[in-house]
Amino acid sequence: MNVSKPTLAIYGIQDRINSDTPFYVHDHALTLMHQGKVIQHLTLERLSRRKHDNKLHESIYSILKDNGLLKNTDYDLVFVDNVVGRSFISSCGRFRFEGPLNNSLGTMPEKGRCWWLDHEKEAYALNHELAHIGACLPFYGSFKDDSLLVHFDGGGSLSNFSAFSYKNKQLKAIEHHWDFKYLSGLFNANALVFGIIGAKYKDQNSVPGKMMGLAAFGHYRAEIEQWLIKHNYFSEIWGSKACFFEAAKKDFDQDIRHLNQDNSFLQDIVATMQGIFHRELLNKLKVLQADHNAQYLYYSGGSALNIVANTQIVESGLFKDVFIPPCTEDSGLSLGAAAFVEWQKHGAIANHSPYLNNWQLSTDSCLFTDKDIEECAKALSEKKVVAICNNAGEIGPRALGNRSILALANSKTLADKVSMIHKKREWYRPVAPVMLEKNARYFTDQNQLHHLAKYMLLDFDIAKEKQKEIEGVVHVDGTSRIQTVSKEDNAYLYALLYHLDEKYGIKALINTSFNVRGEPIVHNEEGAIKSAKNMKLDAVVLNGKLQAL
Repeated sequence: MNVSKPTLAIYGIQDRINSDTPFYVHDHALTLMHQGKVIQHLTLERLSRRKHDNKLHESIYSILKDNGLLKNTDYDLVFVDNVVGRSFISSCGRFRFEGPLNNSLGTMPEKGRCWWLDHEKEAYALNHELAHIGACLPFYGSFKDDSLLVHFDGGGSLSNFSAFSYKNKQLKAIEHHWDFKYLSGLFNANALVFGIIGAKYKDQNSVPGKMMGLAAFGHYRAEIEQWLIKHNYFSEIWGSKACFFEAAKKDFDQDIRHLNQDNSFLQDIVATMQGIFHRELLNKLKVLQADHNAQYLYYSGGSALNIVANTQIVESGLFKDVFIPPCTEDSGLSLGAAAFVEWQKHGAIANHSPYLNNWQLSTDSCLFTDKDIEECAKALSEKKVVAICNNAGEIGPRALGNRSILALANSKTLADKVSMIHKKREWYRPVAPVMLEKNARYFTDQNQLHHLAKYMLLDFDIAKEKQKEIEGVVHVDGTSRIQTVSKEDNAYLYALLYHLDEKYGIKALINTSFNVRGEPIVHNEEGAIKSAKNMKLDAVVLNGKLQAL
């Protein structure tokens, strides 16, 4: 690799099954970095408008050509692998990469064989696990010494759980295995959960979020845990649920005829599964921390979207600090690979905001005045629902203010309208709030909020006497997934929140992603207008300017 060259990272491994619905592989993406900074990033679904798009091999030629990346190919190439393999072969036949096959996880990029535009080109593979962990680098800089680096997801290259240590500037592989496959499987491959949620297997990527939302309505019960273990979590009852109904009647006197989300016993099952997940994960981290005397935790992979587990890790006090990227799932793999290679080349990585989905977009085109802020604030104060499309979009599954739908947070009725009517989501799925940090301290009675609140990655207990003020964003268990915003993070959203607080006494807003259920988050202004009209929103902000619909 050459320190003077940019790095182009690609996550585009072809799925094992050629269907419209992603199976093993999802969320293809590519990232260009130079001198430790992100130049361009694309999460494919934002451009193609196909949720969790895994067809980069079909469109990579035109995507690279349209952005000038085929005129000058003087960049280092790195490909991210997957459990299904280490080869990338484009449909057009102009690009081909084959990585070496190993039985253990490396700690460095591995040289493979590559043909690029019909010429042999030096290129490397980076394992899925390290690419996930590398996604921390653009948001937190170089790894701190005495750190534990953990990946946990549905399946990486050779594991679904892996751990590395970073000491004395040396990265060392500790372990990798599938021992926790049963834990991640509760969220993305369990037949009983799918039945309760009402999902088909093709909906696997949306089930974890729904399951976490429903879990808040139930309670962990030890007797249910033992029962689930006895029956292997009813993980294979895809065809017929009869054995589950019989066991529920025999052991708990539950006369259940069909699966649904409003049954308290079924809610307790889901909550018990959630409890098992975060308990076992925390126990594992305790062992790793003690064995390696780790002071810091870098944690990534799809399982790091489990807000309850994240909160327990932070509150456990096991680590001096915990770092999780906003793109902890597979949409961050190309970014993580590019960042890891750049870190290897330069020894440092610049800190970035999460607004990195900038393909074919201007990254700094949002211009606004005090009048623009007042127009939006007034509309929101009148209970209107306003979408935002400013600058580049966020990387990761959560909208953090540049591709968001905003509304007042003080009304459960309005929150249900936003979630169920506009976005067409299920009744039990909560929406999150965004607020200034001083107001977050007010609602939580905490002196300081953990920095992961910037990325909406933690739950916070809302003081009982203040829950009514933001009842639209308080979960049934009294918690809320708060996002805090500073002027440096997002100038427009900060100005809007500050103005709402000062003039209208409004301390928080609903912040949910700018998309209807089943569609990707919007990417550009044209798509924003189209989506906002289809969703029947009241207005949309386009690069700082409010436009009524």
